[in-house]
Amino acid sequence: MASPADWTPPSPHLIRAAEAALRPWRAWTSPVFHGLDGLPERGPALLVGNHTVYGVVDAPLIFFEIHRRRGIWVRSLADHVHWQVPVWRTVMDLGGSVDGTRDNCRALLRDGQMVVVFPGGAREATRGRNDSYRLQWGGRLGFARLAIEAGCPIVPFGTVGVEEMFTTLVDPGSRLLAPVRAIGRGVLGERGRRDDVVPPLSRGIGLTPVPRPERLYYGFGEPIDTTPWAGRQDDDAAAAEVRDLARKAVEDIIAELRAEQSSDPGRTPLGRLGRGLARGARVLPRVVPGVISR
Repeated sequence: MASPADWTPPSPHLIRAAEAALRPWRAWTSPVFHGLDGLPERGPALLVGNHTVYGVVDAPLIFFEIHRRRGIWVRSLADHVHWQVPVWRTVMDLGGSVDGTRDNCRALLRDGQMVVVFPGGAREATRGRNDSYRLQWGGRLGFARLAIEAGCPIVPFGTVGVEEMFTTLVDPGSRLLAPVRAIGRGVLGERGRRDDVVPPLSRGIGLTPVPRPERLYYGFGEPIDTTPWAGRQDDDAAAAEVRDLARKAVEDIIAELRAEQSSDPGRTPLGRLGRGLARGARVLPRVVPGVISR
C-alpha cells in the first residue's frame, strides 16, 4: 500500500470546479475566519478541533480557506466508516483525507505535513440535542502522543454555527433508530457495532433537511509547543497534560465564537441585508451630495 504522504494535490481544474461548487454554500453561510495568520509557515503540525453535528457541513471550508490564504493543503484524519461508502470514499481520497490510524498520521507528520484531527470523531458528529458544542474526547490520548513523538505544535481550532442550522427530532440513541443501527451493523460488519455512527434525525428549514442559513464561525488559536514533553509520548501523564491543554484551548475558542455569534447582527441573511442597507444609507450622501436633503 502506498504511503499517505504520496498523495497528489488536486489539479487546478479540479480546484476551480470544487470552489465553484462551494460558492453557493459560502454565500449561504457567509463564513468568518479568525487566527489563520497564526498558523505555522510549514508542517509538521496537528490542527486539533471540534466536530459539529454531521461533521461534513463545515469542514470543507476549512481546507479551501487555508489553501486560498496560505497555499497549503492540509490533510485530514477521518473515521474508517467513510471508506465503507462507495463514491464518497473517492471524494475523501481526492481531498487528501486518510483513514485515521496512528500509522497514517505518523507518516504524514514525518513528511512535514499539516494534519487536521477531530479527537471527538464520529461521536461528536452524531451528537444528541443536549450535547451541543460539548467536546466528547473522553480519555483519548492518541493525537497528543503523536504530536509529542513528532515534536510538532498543536494548533487548536473551533467551529460554531452548524448546531443552529438544525433542530434534532430524534437523538442517535433513540429506540426509533434501532432499525437504522441494525442495518449499519449488517452493512459495516464489526465496525458497525458502534452506535455512534448513526446520525440524529434533524430538520432544517421548516420540515425539510435543508440547513438554515446560519453564519459559520471559525477560530484558530496560538500553537501549543509540545517540545517540553519530548520523548514522553508513552507516558500517560505527559500525553494527558498535552491533551488537556488542547482541549481547554478548543473550548475557549468555541466560547469566544459563540459570544461573537450571539452579538453578530450579520449572523443571518436578513441581518446581513439590513447591515448592507444601513451602510448604503451612510455612503449615499457622500457619493451623491445633497441627495437626502432634496
